[in-house]
Amino acid sequence: MRNILSTSRQVFIYFFIILFVYAAVSKLTDFENFQVQVAQSPLLSVFATFIAYATVIGELIIALMLCFKKSRLLGLYLFLGFMTAFTVYIFLILNYSPFVPCSCGGVLEDLGWWEHLWFNGVVCLVTVFIIITDNDTISSSFVTKRSKSLFSLILP
Repeated sequence: MRNILSTSRQVFIYFFIILFVYAAVSKLTDFENFQVQVAQSPLLSVFATFIAYATVIGELIIALMLCFKKSRLLGLYLFLGFMTAFTVYIFLILNYSPFVPCSCGGVLEDLGWWEHLWFNGVVCLVTVFIIITDNDTISSSFVTKRSKSLFSLILP
């Protein structure tokens, strides 16, 4: 069981790396268009240039961090932060914006905004699960012994 869990975690981490590298490269190949799309957003237009650069650079740095064991846990937290920010942004656009800008490009371009919201939500939950069940996290100081015993019951 532990082997399956470890393999699943690794597969998801590879997926996260591919997702962020692909998203960043997709944005870079048509960066001017990406900047225009960000500027059209009713929530982000004021900071469009900064957000466009920060998003691409952040995605690449996080993907790189996920590649190395020493930086993987921090990379997972940053990945979760980015995905949570993307999810909150989509939620706000769908529920509070008078104008819904065009959809994201790249591998998920065929998804609508609601599908993006669900996809991002599931990815966030999977990331939380990976962080919680990571052996290094479980043995770290912020997880109590009681939590460790609970995890040992769930994950033999």
